[in-house]
Amino acid sequence: MSAKMSSRQVGEVTVVDLEGRITLGEATNALRDELRHLISKNRKKILLNFAEVSFIDSSGVGQLVAGFTTVSNQGGQLKLLNLSKRVKDVLHMARIASVFEIYDDEAAAIVTFA
Repeated sequence: MSAKMSSRQVGEVTVVDLEGRITLGEATNALRDELRHLISKNRKKILLNFAEVSFIDSSGVGQLVAGFTTVSNQGGQLKLLNLSKRVKDVLHMARIASVFEIYDDEAAAIVTFA
């Protein structure tokens, strides 16, 4: 199964709901393109919702880091929401979990955006 994504606005924050597997190829390209699109529309407060993501591979992790860098370099914020244990474990193994602000509650995450 490839990844699907949709965006919605919650106040000034754009929530990107991800679904499926974030792996090399179409899924990582789609994530990259979505983040670039949001930045081009001046949407710089981005919350990636992983509630329906079953797996992420090293390419997906790499794209998260690249996306974080892109958003940060444009003066934005990229945060993560609803990571499964499996996805959290991958981020910890890659030693990048500490780079991201990670939340389990959408409302709590929304209020942290400056």
